[in-house]
Parts: sequence; C-alpha cells; structure tokens
Amino acid sequence: MTGTPGAAATRDGEAPERSPPFSPSFDFTGKNKVVTVDGVRVKLQIWDTAGQERFRSVTHAYYRDAQALLLLYDITNKSSFDSIRAWLTEIHEYAQRDVVIMLLGNKADMSSERVIRSEDGETLAREYGVPFLETSAKTGMNVELAFLAIAKELKYRAGQQANEPSFQIRDYVESQKKRSSCCSFM
Repeated sequence: MTGTPGAAATRDGEAPERSPPFSPSFDFTGKNKVVTVDGVRVKLQIWDTAGQERFRSVTHAYYRDAQALLLLYDITNKSSFDSIRAWLTEIHEYAQRDVVIMLLGNKADMSSERVIRSEDGETLAREYGVPFLETSAKTGMNVELAFLAIAKELKYRAGQQANEPSFQIRDYVESQKKRSSCCSFM
C-alpha cells in the first residue's frame, strides 16, 4: 500500500528474495496474505510504509519488483489525499509499466470527520485509469474486496489465454461495490 501509502503485492513464487534494505527499527512492515481466487491460491506480499516520507527512497526499489500497488489516503486528511499525485508520479517513474494500481480512500467509518468526498477519489482514480474503493481498516469494509480484486487481476495476467475474455479489474470492483451496497442494510 502506498499513499498514506505502502503495499506492494507479488504473485506466489515471484516475491523478492531479499530483506528490506533498511534498519529493522523503522516502521516499514511486511506481511504475507494468501487469497484464493477461482480455486487458485495467490500469495500477496505486502509492504506497508504508512506513507512516511523517510521511506520514499526505499520504496523506489520495491516499485521495481511490485506487480500491484495499493495507494491509500485518509478521507479525514486533505494532505494525505493531496500527496496521491506525487506517489502516482513516482510509481509511473519507477514501477513496471504494467503494475496494477488501486486507489483506496481509507477511514470510511469516520464519515462525520470526512474532508475528502468520495466523488473526489473517484475522479482522481478515473484521471489515472485505476480502480477506486473506499475502505475502513477499522471495520474491514471493502478491505478483502481490494485484496481479492488485485489477486484476481494478478491471476488473470499470469494465466491469460489468447481466446479468453479479458478480466477488467475496474469493472469487477464496480460490480462488487454495487452488489455489497444493495444489501448493506439487511
């Protein structure tokens, strides 16, 4: 995740074989998450910098190996949203050309303190051609959907057949958002 950022995801077997290039006293954490997509286990290796400026130079090395990046901003913090463009510029400069990027507006559970409208996140995501979700790490809202969508895209790219219809991550995210909102009051 990156933005108030920081996660890089890699498919199983393609994770970097190195330790983070910095002192363990920093708050740069790595975790693995396994997601099952259509009966196939996809291992996501997640590095979280929490958007801290002191990791900016380190993130460049991880961009090169990342197959997916989740950029998060805090919907209650305008400066975190404003920094997304700078992160996207760096990603375009240092990451692989075909890296999967998803924009996430976090802390959706704190709507009374919201300063960034959902529409602003959607507009920015459309401008950069990336899918968008609002999430809540506190309640778990859309967190699993974000990881599942990334894993589905990575699985699709790994096993894409010439005659197979293409998987569209934005369409998938939108269909799942509509599906979950239809029944959220039940």
